[in-house]
Amino acid sequence: MRKLAPLFGLSLAGCVFGGGGGHVQAPPPRPMGSPPVALNLPTSRDTQACFADLSRQEVRYSPLPDRDFGGGCQVIGAVQLIDIGVPVSGVTAMRCGLAEEFIGWMRNAVAPAAYQILGSRLVRVETMGSYACRNTVGTATLRLSGHATANAVDVSAFVLADGRRISVRQDWHDADDATRRFFTIIHGSACKRFGTVLSPDYNAAHHDHLHLEDDHKGFCR
Repeated sequence: MRKLAPLFGLSLAGCVFGGGGGHVQAPPPRPMGSPPVALNLPTSRDTQACFADLSRQEVRYSPLPDRDFGGGCQVIGAVQLIDIGVPVSGVTAMRCGLAEEFIGWMRNAVAPAAYQILGSRLVRVETMGSYACRNTVGTATLRLSGHATANAVDVSAFVLADGRRISVRQDWHDADDATRRFFTIIHGSACKRFGTVLSPDYNAAHHDHLHLEDDHKGFCR
């Protein structure tokens, strides 16, 4: 596992054992938007290994407490990124595995492509957030978004040292060859790292960002 720096979903089914027959009664599900409940879970080996990977990569981060927000929204094994070498706006909780992949993508694809193709150093990345307790958007199927488990991040723009701001909304279909090549390179790299990658070419709901999700589904549009 390879992954990088910000916060917070399935309701845990508790068990209440009845009197004589050993009947198990699950508590009622907590509605979406409920006050968060702390989950006293042991840290998994994968998460421990991910924390160690981030430290070896000299990433500054803060582990976040495991929480259940109701409605299937949980934050488990997540971190808040503090310093990954380039400022990133908008991110809160990110599952550690997603954070590590995001950092690898930024360092090994986005930053080099900006310098080599656009001729300027990457100085800032703008996002539309990571954790959000909500369903997917732009589809007829009602199901939880990867954001509901802090396992997705939406990237909206890249700021360069020369002052240019390359945004998905305005520049994805830019007539400039270099800008189009930049997006082609970083999109292709994202598809190799993340399980689901959604761009403006997918649907109107993604006209202004790249949705990056670490779900191992192999879906790239």
